[in-house]
Amino acid sequence: MIASFNELLAAGEGRDLAQVLLDADAEESGFTQQQILDALAKRREVMWECVRRGKLNAGLSMGKLVGGEALTMAAAFDAGKTFLDPLTVKTMIYSLAVMDENSRMGVIVAAPTAGAGGVVPGMLLALEEERNVAPEKTIRGLVVAGGVGSLVSLKANISGAAGGCQNEVGVATAMGAAAIAYMKGGTTRECVQAGALALKNVLGLVCDPVGGLVEVPCVKRNSFYAVHGLTAAQLALAGVQSIIPMDEIIDAMVRIGRALPRGLKETAEGGLAMTPTGCAIAERIKGEANDRRQAAADERERVAAERKAERGEGKD
Repeated sequence: MIASFNELLAAGEGRDLAQVLLDADAEESGFTQQQILDALAKRREVMWECVRRGKLNAGLSMGKLVGGEALTMAAAFDAGKTFLDPLTVKTMIYSLAVMDENSRMGVIVAAPTAGAGGVVPGMLLALEEERNVAPEKTIRGLVVAGGVGSLVSLKANISGAAGGCQNEVGVATAMGAAAIAYMKGGTTRECVQAGALALKNVLGLVCDPVGGLVEVPCVKRNSFYAVHGLTAAQLALAGVQSIIPMDEIIDAMVRIGRALPRGLKETAEGGLAMTPTGCAIAERIKGEANDRRQAAADERERVAAERKAERGEGKD
């Protein structure tokens, strides 16, 4: 079992990183390597289906705070109104598409969580399409992304409630950065460096969902940090290295998460959630929820009364 990034670097020296992780996963899980690859192939298809739906759908989220961001970006791109390169813009669109679908309760792949589910597919699928990467390479990129996430999870609880959004979007960004570096021919060391550069520059990111929903700032945050992951991969492939090793960055992330106040860890009691606008939105959502509960209670009472009447109960 590979239990740290230091061990991964030693095991992967001069070897294909995805193969190293496949060997370790097969040995530990009992599944064959082909079974693992087949499972990830299905997840890639779900990711693509989610992107296709999301970038064409203008429907509002459950909380009515977001919806149609991917469609808006895609329209601007198609009209030639974007100034960034196509890979970057598609990364933004695809990550937004996934998160738009998530906010509408659509089917997504949690990578590693639903709230951070747009980063990895946004990065990998945009690269696959824009750089003509073979699907098989993307699937092996998902092996790398999953391996990075699994190693982080050995030390850290990957949830906003445990340590802020650094634990969710931050880890997703590291996963995506390492996978992108791999898909572009990076060595094991370059892939780990990509993950390290990505994660250390997300440390301290708080989780402050407005109204307690995974909508604001979550949807757009995925788009921002997907591009951040591309930057980390590019730096690593160019030879830029993180002075602090990945294992120590994870330790730092855990300590920072423990130090963050409760209000900045998915409670909606701090940060953006407590701005005047955020509080007004929370009150509106609370009121709508109360109205739905009352309407449901009234309907139950009505149905119960009708059934009693049908049975002739309550008559003299």
